[in-house]
Amino acid sequence: MKIDAIDAFYLSMPKITAEADGSQDALVMRVRCGRHTGWGECEASPLPSIAALVAPMSHGACRGVGQVVLGERLEDPDDIPRIAGRVRYECMDLLQAPHAFSGIEAALWDVLGKARSEPVWRLLGFQQSFGKSPYASQLFGDTPQETLERGQAAAAAGYRAMKFGWGPFGKGELGADVDQLMAAREGIGPDATLLVDAGQIFGEDVAAAARRLPALEEAGALWLEEPFAGHALAAHASLAAVSPKVGLAGGEAAHNELMARNLIDFGQVRFVQIDCGRIGGIGPAHAVASHAVKKGISYVNHTYTSHLALSQSLQPYAGLASHRLAEYPVTLKPLAHELTVQHLDRDSHGEIRAPDAVGLGIDVDLKAVGRYLVETEIAVKGRVVYRTPALD
Repeated sequence: MKIDAIDAFYLSMPKITAEADGSQDALVMRVRCGRHTGWGECEASPLPSIAALVAPMSHGACRGVGQVVLGERLEDPDDIPRIAGRVRYECMDLLQAPHAFSGIEAALWDVLGKARSEPVWRLLGFQQSFGKSPYASQLFGDTPQETLERGQAAAAAGYRAMKFGWGPFGKGELGADVDQLMAAREGIGPDATLLVDAGQIFGEDVAAAARRLPALEEAGALWLEEPFAGHALAAHASLAAVSPKVGLAGGEAAHNELMARNLIDFGQVRFVQIDCGRIGGIGPAHAVASHAVKKGISYVNHTYTSHLALSQSLQPYAGLASHRLAEYPVTLKPLAHELTVQHLDRDSHGEIRAPDAVGLGIDVDLKAVGRYLVETEIAVKGRVVYRTPALD
């Protein structure tokens, strides 16, 4: 097979707000190889990622991603890391390239799985797709009462683990954060797993983050996620040494495998969370999962958009039976929910798993794409280099 076409679709809710909800817009990639079509999703700002796809060459190490990928052959799994290597080398000065390529790379796995009538996780070498325990992922409420009610709703829906993040956490006084944490614990009950996402709010301020640790311990939080910027390795390591009870989690900000490995090796996180829509796709995420196994830490998916992205995120560790937690957004915007025909619902055991179906096991609903499509055109010197593709 040959990569014949790459189509990028910019989708958006009618109104975008400042809340930290990544399901408000989307960039989905369609890749065509002969009679096979694959889909993947980027976790990125759509417009600059489209620009990275179609950008004219600046020099030999700064090419548009499409120039590098189009026309490449795709016959077996080894072709995907080979293509990824070309993108890393020939697009190394195009910093948006990993975001743009992430959706393409996932779509290549989807194509190959369809061509071989195999699920992607089997192409990665796994023999079985194990169930994962989904944690209800949502934002802190504006008030502790809202947080309590969100926790109660998730518990009533049968979730055994819940994550609260962003919102007002870390933006005000310590007492306000303590109130939020206690409300979260009260809402989910004494036995559920509590996870907390600080959304990088503390920058590199280890002391500020450490002041929240006693309350996190009292609330029984399993982890504190992304207290610092993703590349602040020394800050992560310093905080990790303070509390034996609350582990650090992070990795969603990694744009390549090495960034994630450094967070494990030097940042001392106990949970590494990888977003296939940012790190360069499924292949590098799978490599990070393998490294996590060697280091004895837990791999967890990161996703906060559609169930296409959710399926992508489960593939790299589908066959790791002991790596159990899985992020599961529960407050998706209509765009993200409607984008796919299938949804990865919890089974009778309350678990989700990477589909036992060809490719990613998820079909994109073209009617939904049409409803949320943002018509876009990019021109250079009067020549159109990108126009929203036709849906058929």
